[in-house]
Amino acid sequence: MPTSAAGSSARCRRNSGRRPGTTGFTLLELLVVIAIIALATAGVGLSLRDSGQAALDREAERLVALLESARAQSRASGVAVRWRVTPDGPGNFSFDGLPLGALPTAWLSGGITAQPIGVDGRAAAALQLGPDPIIAAQQVLLTSQALPDRSLRVGTDGLRPFAVVAP
Repeated sequence: MPTSAAGSSARCRRNSGRRPGTTGFTLLELLVVIAIIALATAGVGLSLRDSGQAALDREAERLVALLESARAQSRASGVAVRWRVTPDGPGNFSFDGLPLGALPTAWLSGGITAQPIGVDGRAAAALQLGPDPIIAAQQVLLTSQALPDRSLRVGTDGLRPFAVVAP
C-alpha cells in the first residue's frame, strides 16, 4: 500500500525528473554526439590529404633549408657554391664547391624533378649561392611526376632567404 509520506519510495519514483511516458535523448546529449561525429570527420579529412602534394610541399621546404645552409657555408668559407641538377638520374642534385657529404644530394621522395630558372622564367644551368651576401634573384621550379599539373617555386630576390613562392 503506497503512502504519501515524505521520503517514501513511491513518491521518489514518481518525481525522479522525467515525466511519465517521456523517453528519448535530451538536446544536450544530441549536441555532444554531433560534436563527436564532427571531430571524427575532420580528423579523417585531414589524414586523407593528397600525398603527392604533401610530398611536393615537404621537398620544397627541405630544398629551402638546404639552399640556405649551402649559402651560409659559402659565406663562412668564402668559397663559391653552386647548386645544380645532376644527370645521374631524375631528382639528384649537387652542391659544387662544398666537400662531398656536407649536404644531402638526393630527394627524399621519388618522382620529384627540379629546374633552376632565372627571374625571366628561362631555364638556367645552376643557382649561384655565394660567397657574396647579396646574390642574383633566382628560382627553382619543383614538379612531381604524381601531380604533373602542380608545381612549386623556391626562390629568392637576392637579399632575402630562399622561400617557397607562389607558382
